[in-house]
Order: sequence, then C-alpha cells, then structure tokens
Amino acid sequence: MPYILSLDTSTKVCSVAIHLDGNLLARQELLLGKSHSAYLTIICETLLSQCGLQLSDMDAFAVGMGPGSYTGLRIGVSTIKGYCYALDKPLIAVNSLEGMAKALEGNGHEGKLLCPMIDARRMEVYCLFYQNGKTIINTNNEIIESDTFSEQLEREQVLFFGDGAMKCKDLLSHPNALFIDQMNTSAHGVGLVAFEKFKLKQFEDLAYFEPFYLKEFQTKPSTKKLL
Repeated sequence: MPYILSLDTSTKVCSVAIHLDGNLLARQELLLGKSHSAYLTIICETLLSQCGLQLSDMDAFAVGMGPGSYTGLRIGVSTIKGYCYALDKPLIAVNSLEGMAKALEGNGHEGKLLCPMIDARRMEVYCLFYQNGKTIINTNNEIIESDTFSEQLEREQVLFFGDGAMKCKDLLSHPNALFIDQMNTSAHGVGLVAFEKFKLKQFEDLAYFEPFYLKEFQTKPSTKKLL
C-alpha cells in the first residue's frame, strides 16, 4: 500500500496531491502564475501535515513531466528530484496531459474521446487523445485552425479541456466538439497514473531524467545594438 506524493507545475496552476494505494488522501491546487518556486514546498508540507505524514513516509514521488511551461517544469522536476535524492525514493514521471485525462475520466467520462490541451501561446496547444484508459494519439503541438481534428470530430464527440481549450472554442465549431471549463493540470491525475507505474516498477533514472519540453527551448533574439 504505497504512499505517493505527486505534483504538477506545467501550467500556471500549482497542483499537489497525496495518494495511498491509488486513493486520494489530500490535494491542493493554486493559481500561482510564476510563483511556483515560492509556494510549492510549502504546499507539500501543508498537505503532509494535514494527513499526519512526513516526507519520509512516502514510498515514491511523482511529477507531471510536461509538456508545458519551461520554467514551471524545471521547478517541479528539481523539487521532486531533491526529495528523491534526499530520501532515496523512486521517481515516477507522468505525462501532464495524460494525468489530466486520467483525472477527468474518473469523473464519469469513461469511454469518451478526451483531448486535454495545455496552452502553448498564440493559437498553439499541446494535446493528446485519450480513451478507455490509454493514450491513442501521442502528445503533439498543434496550431488550431477551423479544420483541426476534423477526422476525429467527424467520427465521434470529442471532449476538449485544459487551459488551452477555451481559446479554441470559436474555431472548433463542429457539433461534436464539446468543451469543459476550468479543468486544469492535475496532481491527482498524476498520482493515479503513478500508482499504476509504481506497481510495474516503472521508475526514472534520477541522474538523467529531464522534463518533457516537446518543443526545444528558444530564446528571443536580442534587440540591443552591438557597440
């Protein structure tokens, strides 16, 4: 009966959850914008205290590995690596989009075609397709246009959700396109997937594990004139 502490910082929402044997004990989700580093460990400590637990009681630590915000992902991964190194516990990595889908599926949406979306700025999103407990189309970055996902929408209803979904609502006007408001990245979903991975001993190499950025990190060119 493993205790697993999970977190996801791939978006503006900072999400932490604690599970025992796959059952949710506690969770907290805060819209922090760019303040993840200031509050993440405090949220973890608060939830542990509420459950009467300590970090050393955890059997594993799980993290939403991305895709998403580059800065947020680095903060989440570095925090979880620190816990694992200090306590000699295994690290479990979960696709953040898959965690979103897993959490929503458990709320009466079993069997539906789910498309979690994370905002990638402008009209671009990170997304995947998930159905019946597994990913059926892998993570990709898509620039949303009126005919995007036409193949899936012609075949069946698709449930779009996440912080990237609502900006697509006007373009994806097909009658089979359904939208859910305010369904963000979820440490609860990460924990559910992590429990399955724990049973299979699907752990990461702490020394070499990196966030799943999907797109290469790009810096803006300098506008300053060289002297």
